[in-house]
Amino acid sequence: MRDDSENNDEKKIIIKLVEKVKIKNEEILARIDTGARRCSIDRDLARKLKLGPVVGSRKYRSAHGKSIRPVVIQEIELKGRKMAVKINISNRGHMKYNFLVGREALKNGFLIDPNK
Repeated sequence: MRDDSENNDEKKIIIKLVEKVKIKNEEILARIDTGARRCSIDRDLARKLKLGPVVGSRKYRSAHGKSIRPVVIQEIELKGRKMAVKINISNRGHMKYNFLVGREALKNGFLIDPNK
């Protein structure tokens, strides 16, 4: 029996909850978060990497309340797969990971194995 939910043309890549992501040739340890729609990067890291231009801003809701954050489009590489994603810029200095990978990026053929 054929499973239509699996795309035979594209092999799924299994990833862990924490992975290395390459942005502008810099490797960053990132948290994989299926609860987040978009990727998010710490504002100091975004400034260091010279991300931009800002293509808009969006309202976001988090455990710390509501905020309006700038959004950039940037190519990232995860497990050898390159993709252009929208990334919101926020203050993640108090968090363990400076970069968070959201669902929009994960739609590009990734499966998450929390046991790894």
